Amino acid sequence: MQDITKKQYWNNLYEQGKMGWDMGYVSPPLKEYFDQITDKTIKILIPGAGSSWEVEYLHNMGFTNVFLLDFAEKAVVNFKDRCPSFPENRIIYQDFFEHSEKYDLIVEQTFFSSFHPEHRLRFANKISDLLENKGKYMGLLFNHEFDFEGPPFGGTPEEYFKLFANKFETLKFETAYNSIRPRQGRELFILLRKK
Repeated sequence: MQDITKKQYWNNLYEQGKMGWDMGYVSPPLKEYFDQITDKTIKILIPGAGSSWEVEYLHNMGFTNVFLLDFAEKAVVNFKDRCPSFPENRIIYQDFFEHSEKYDLIVEQTFFSSFHPEHRLRFANKISDLLENKGKYMGLLFNHEFDFEGPPFGGTPEEYFKLFANKFETLKFETAYNSIRPRQGRELFILLRKK
């Protein structure tokens, strides 16, 4: 089995076009949240951004401080080809755990589910480290288990709540009502604020 923590594993999936998680547009629950943000200067990170539909949407909506982070070269190249007006200095080609900037908002879209459950506590701690005081972590998590060896890896709301409870205050933690049809009832919308 390939090591899913290595960039070559993910780069190969993009090279081969094997991106079953990629919807081809911004996720409706995330879009709805973005559309409610009035301050378009807040510093936003989208880690494991992949095809970066959320990055493109925010950029096109006039957000001026959005950062894309991914270590799969092909994903980054695809995004740059599709969205050439996005500033090069806001594209971070780096391993998530090596990153050290601070952000007001971190957006979750299928990134958490790419990590084996044994790495989730480290992931939650890293999200906290990257957020400013009272910064927010917002996005979607699968609210069910999968019957295959991931990625993606699923989980339960109870597991997630326990994982994030020490470092985050829960603002929203509910089944997304506006998921795309194949994911209806299967996604949990989260909005957490760093303690």
